[in-house]
Amino acid sequence: MDLFTRNALDCGRVTTRNYSTSFSMGVRTLDKKYRPAIYAIYGFVRFADEIVDTFHDQDKETLLADFKTRTYAAIDAGFSTNPILHGFQWVTNVYGIERDLIDAFLHSMEMDLHKSRFSDEEYRRYIYGSAEVVGLMCLRVFYTGRDKEYQQLLPAARKLGEAFQKVNFLRDIRSDIDDRGRVYFPEVDLTEFSAKDKTIIEQEIRADFQEALAGIRSLDKKVRLGVYLAYRYYLELLRKIERAAPEELHNQRFRVSNIQKLSLFPRCYLRNKFNRI
Repeated sequence: MDLFTRNALDCGRVTTRNYSTSFSMGVRTLDKKYRPAIYAIYGFVRFADEIVDTFHDQDKETLLADFKTRTYAAIDAGFSTNPILHGFQWVTNVYGIERDLIDAFLHSMEMDLHKSRFSDEEYRRYIYGSAEVVGLMCLRVFYTGRDKEYQQLLPAARKLGEAFQKVNFLRDIRSDIDDRGRVYFPEVDLTEFSAKDKTIIEQEIRADFQEALAGIRSLDKKVRLGVYLAYRYYLELLRKIERAAPEELHNQRFRVSNIQKLSLFPRCYLRNKFNRI
């Protein structure tokens, strides 16, 4: 690997550590050979997400269109002067990440620019593109050249991404409404968010997590701890949300503290080591 590519992949690592302590901690538990690729995937999706969620004083539509054009140009050329896109094209080309996964992700980012309410179909399509395909990109890295195993694990990987995204939706209700004017849950009035509405969504997430766990148990040990750690972190976040009243979600953003995250590690490590997941 040349110096420029190594530097580009380092940018993905720095981006991950700056934006997500939990994801970064999970990546560090993976076998070293997988880490650069997963950091690069995170860096790519984080930059796209920043465009649609953060740059309020910029022309987001133009920025995202340019990002999309440059993404495909980088993949086709096998090169970009943008280090995040160079790192992502490297992952895409080395590990054979399917173009339709990238298409779906960028389409969901475009939906964020234009949609404030979602139908059932749009909600499912958005979750697939914004979360499930990211898990599938990572799964392709873990199982490159092992398509049979990839296909077997694909449904569980999708369910894990779905569960993560739904937890994010609950956690971010306040900022989604106040800062971005978005309501992702179809046919739910978040201004009158009831305990019944909240319970139905939480039960859906629990079911998603249960389906995902079977896939996590089947992962190679070299990657299983990191995925299981992320699963347990989000499960703990869900438990916090479950204990809160609906109106509390409008008043605060629930999180798992760094101390709690660190305390999860030894338990997850031992469960993984002794196949007790």
